[in-house]
Amino acid sequence: MSFSGLIVQLLNGLASASSLFLVAAGLSLIFGVTRIVNFAHGSFFMVGIYVAYTLADKLGGAGFWVALPLAAIAVGVLGAVIEVVLLRRIYKAPELFQLLATFALVLVIKDAVLWLWGPDELLGPRAPGLRGSVEILGRQFPAYDLFLIVIGPVVLGLVWLLLTRTRFGTLVRAATQDREMVSALGVNQAWLFTAVFALGALLAGLGGALQLPREPATLEMDLNTIGAAFVVVVVGGMGSLPGAYVAALLIAEIKALCIWLGVVEIAGIAISFSKLTLVVDFLVMAAVLVWRPWGLMGRPQAPSRYVGMQEEPLRRAGGSYVAAVGVLALVLAAMPVLTASSPYTTVLLIDLLIAALFAASLHFIMGPAGMHSFGHAAYFGLGAYGAALLARAAGLPMELTLVLAPVVAGLGALVYGWFAVRLSGVYLAMLTLAFAQITWAIVYQWDSFTGGSNGLTGVWPSEWLNDKRNYYWLTLVLVGGGLWWLRRVLFSPFGYALRAGRDSVLRADAIGIDVKRMQWAGFVVAGAVAGLAGGLFAYSKGSISPETLAVGRSVDGLVMVLLGGIQTLAGPVVGAFTFTWLHDMVARNTDYWRAMLGAIILILVLLFPQGIAGSIKQLADKWRERRDDEAADEAAQAPMQAAAAAGERAR
Repeated sequence: MSFSGLIVQLLNGLASASSLFLVAAGLSLIFGVTRIVNFAHGSFFMVGIYVAYTLADKLGGAGFWVALPLAAIAVGVLGAVIEVVLLRRIYKAPELFQLLATFALVLVIKDAVLWLWGPDELLGPRAPGLRGSVEILGRQFPAYDLFLIVIGPVVLGLVWLLLTRTRFGTLVRAATQDREMVSALGVNQAWLFTAVFALGALLAGLGGALQLPREPATLEMDLNTIGAAFVVVVVGGMGSLPGAYVAALLIAEIKALCIWLGVVEIAGIAISFSKLTLVVDFLVMAAVLVWRPWGLMGRPQAPSRYVGMQEEPLRRAGGSYVAAVGVLALVLAAMPVLTASSPYTTVLLIDLLIAALFAASLHFIMGPAGMHSFGHAAYFGLGAYGAALLARAAGLPMELTLVLAPVVAGLGALVYGWFAVRLSGVYLAMLTLAFAQITWAIVYQWDSFTGGSNGLTGVWPSEWLNDKRNYYWLTLVLVGGGLWWLRRVLFSPFGYALRAGRDSVLRADAIGIDVKRMQWAGFVVAGAVAGLAGGLFAYSKGSISPETLAVGRSVDGLVMVLLGGIQTLAGPVVGAFTFTWLHDMVARNTDYWRAMLGAIILILVLLFPQGIAGSIKQLADKWRERRDDEAADEAAQAPMQAAAAAGERAR
């Protein structure tokens, strides 16, 4: 550790902060005006670097400097087209379904890039005129990185001037504060949204294009970038561009310091600060949200006057519903016998059941409790690792570990939930994501205990479950029991208290309900059930890896819940079966399975804006209302018809 090394690392941090700020600035603008949590924003960053690579290759030489702005403009046009063709159609859908649509876009864009540019990494040319390096305190520093250090403040200044010195900027700032009022004043809200979305996509594309000389273009850049961008936006404050720049600087410089410190021995214990770079941004986000829930330079978000379709209260099932569930249970119990010639079907059914239990546990806090979680995989993973470690390290039998797995996950939810329930909306969702990433980093790096990146193998069920059919029936019983228990809890006084706190915190508090304590307990219940699903998953696969806790699994859970419908208890089960089956079927039949799966999800979102189960319920309710109206009309006309008949007889 030397002073010159510190200065060079801090300069590296400044260069990285500029690129990160460009992506975060666009994401902040889009969310501030449209209220869309745009999962596809990282895809715009990825497309930017790929388009810049192609343009720089075609133009050659000094054409590199022309390729960068052209790539950004191309991505801006792509963003405008996506907003007009897709997002404009779903602005009146619940906000979480807009998130589902942007996740589907991630899948479609990723495979489009794969088809156009192939799977290989593409390394761009060096920037003409900035190919070399400069000497700083005896160390060489890339000249192009100095250019990036300047770009960040320049773009911040230009966007600030646009937002504060033009009529367009005035409208954007007004829409950020109250978009419904802007529409009421006669502003064409649709085109304002399109312009803002295009500007946000352009900034993301520029951020990707500027990375061309620094790193190769890969297909993993979208999800890697969107996570970091979300952190910067939340830490800086939603809708605050200066806050985004300050947050990008803070996170980039802390990472640079961790790299500079390397391995440090404190009190005889070697601590690797360089490994903290995997999770330091999420540590910063968690700390900021606990201390200042609306970010460093943000302000508490005013509630939107439009919150999508009002959610109807959950109703107890009728006799026909109970009968249908009974028939379905009998069919599922008979499936291993009916499909004896296809052992893979039994394996797939186990995955479907586990996914249904995981999705139902997430729905428990998202629907009835009204708390949106982006990190529910943490409890799934804690249950999986808890069962695996108790079996391997403590030598406990499988049956006992399946009992203790929900306990381990519930304890994790007890700790994380205490912090999370103090927030709401997107801030709560991002804090749950931060906790999940912190848990993932611990598991990923604790080689001596969790197996690190290799995970744990040899996690096999008991001998009597060696036959997959027996394990399937055990899974069916436990999953059925878990779903039944969640349903009983939701229709208990505790469940009604959860829904009361969701619908009106003030009214619930006025009648003596401790809303935060109820939500905290709800977190523990949901975490414990997710832990049971994780334990079943570990034994079904025979091994466990850190990917079990990764962001991708949390996103999968969100997709399952939203695809099925958040308004019904059957929604998460329907969504889990649909998503898992589609994923398996599509992935086995085409190399471009992501695009096909994304297209199917988009179609379902457009056709069923309340989710599959929610839309079916909506149609059934309309049919029932029409039948009741017809019966009422017939009953009203009966006396008149009887009187007319009596008159005829009298004549």
